[in-house]
Amino acid sequence: MKFVQTNDAPQAIGPYSQAVDTGNMLFVSGQIPINPETGELVENKIEIQAKQSLQNLKSIIVAAGYKLQNVAKVTVFMKNMDDFAVVNGIYEDFFGGHKPARAAVEVARLPKDVLIEIEAVCVK
Repeated sequence: MKFVQTNDAPQAIGPYSQAVDTGNMLFVSGQIPINPETGELVENKIEIQAKQSLQNLKSIIVAAGYKLQNVAKVTVFMKNMDDFAVVNGIYEDFFGGHKPARAAVEVARLPKDVLIEIEAVCVK
């Protein structure tokens, strides 16, 4: 196993890696909407937080030598399922014609009280 670390995404805020590459699979830890340049949370709006979380996810995927087309499974954790339609639109724009398997769930609370967290599994 290889542990992935890039400065183009927020550093892990706990005892875990940004991602783990097993050679043919990449497991990307949940990404929250922290701007990696400032280390600060982005504005508390679902649109902005969803885009930042996805950008953080992409930065790790690319740093590990994978592409968005390698994403096989995504899990989206949202504080409020009422945001589903907005998140779904941003997600669709982000992935384009690529349609990985996905689960979207509402949770009571997320780290730093963000509105969204997104994790992924990639396959070469």
